[in-house]
Amino acid sequence: MTTEIKVPVLPESIADAEVVGWHKQPGDRVKRDENLVDIETDKVVLEVPAPCDGVLTEITEQAGATVIAEQLLGAIDETAVLADEKNTAAATEVIAMSQEIAINPAAKKLMLEHNITPDEVSGSGKGGRILKEDVMQLVKSREANNAVAEKLAALVAGTESAAEAEQLEAGERTEKRVPMTRLRARIAERLIEAQQNAAILTTFNEVNMQPVMDLRSRYKDKFEKEYGVRLGFMSFFVKATVEALKRFPSVNASIDGNDIVYHGYFDIGVAVSSPRGLVVPVLRNADQLDLAQIEKTIRDLGQKAQDNALSIDDMSGGTFTISNGGVFGSLLSTPILNPPQSGILGMHAIQQRPVAENDQVVIRPMMYLAHSYDHRIIDGKEAVQFLLTIKELLEDPARMLIGV
Repeated sequence: MTTEIKVPVLPESIADAEVVGWHKQPGDRVKRDENLVDIETDKVVLEVPAPCDGVLTEITEQAGATVIAEQLLGAIDETAVLADEKNTAAATEVIAMSQEIAINPAAKKLMLEHNITPDEVSGSGKGGRILKEDVMQLVKSREANNAVAEKLAALVAGTESAAEAEQLEAGERTEKRVPMTRLRARIAERLIEAQQNAAILTTFNEVNMQPVMDLRSRYKDKFEKEYGVRLGFMSFFVKATVEALKRFPSVNASIDGNDIVYHGYFDIGVAVSSPRGLVVPVLRNADQLDLAQIEKTIRDLGQKAQDNALSIDDMSGGTFTISNGGVFGSLLSTPILNPPQSGILGMHAIQQRPVAENDQVVIRPMMYLAHSYDHRIIDGKEAVQFLLTIKELLEDPARMLIGV
């Protein structure tokens, strides 16, 4: 009985996807719900699970192919005998029938694991007895040959000839050309779109992080014990940003044609790095979350980003974005808008710097903040005051509790 493997139904906004790679090859055994192949859309990587137990018998769309919803990807035979089981059985039979060859028990076990027959091994023991070391030597030799073959194949695939590949192998100056992933291409497209379609301007300020650091230091142990998550800086920034957005609704708005859409909710995108590039999962209704809920949600979304497990829903929407380049050491930057949003906050590295307080020069942990905004709907005064509000709330966190 053959069962088809098909592309899952794609979200309305996504027309097609690209096959990233298969985790199984024809002849491999698969289990129901085991991930068989990854397909990449403009936003996320989707896993296609096995619909049943069996053996993968056919792959119709290889890595790099563009596919649409419900398109056939391959097939599974639920009744087929596993190829690897056949090989193992054959190796077992050969070894059992080879009465004239003495084989060490440990060597025999290793031969079964790697489907090696007695005639492939030269025994170095007394009377030609096959030892474990003999089998290990053959296994290592196979692995080395396979690695060399794969490397040369990759070089040849990226050059005009095998001779040129050998030159590259000899230590010549090399170049590597790889196709851009769909996500990277989409990121590039959106960044260019943002710069071409919005009047982007950036305003800067700096915040003294000492009050937040003192508060965090005082309660971080109790906080982690109570909620099972660390108290970080991001939750304070999310809270301060939401409060500032409430005071300046245009920063939480977006342009749709000739209309300005004022959002009555606060979905905050948090830009995070993933193996596939920059992604922006969204904190829904951030105004209704406390510090612990914000930290837990950010932790979970960050882990999903690292595992390439973010869904379309995790990344859809968002009314404002926060990007923390400081975790990579950035001191100052001008973040680009995430269309159709009209504002983005850039956090940066905390540095001990001399500042003036009460006519005295003191050393404080300072962070530069950047607010990029769409000047078409946000006036400079609003943008500056919005950023100043975030600064004031962070330098006196109690103000977030009493709303002043």
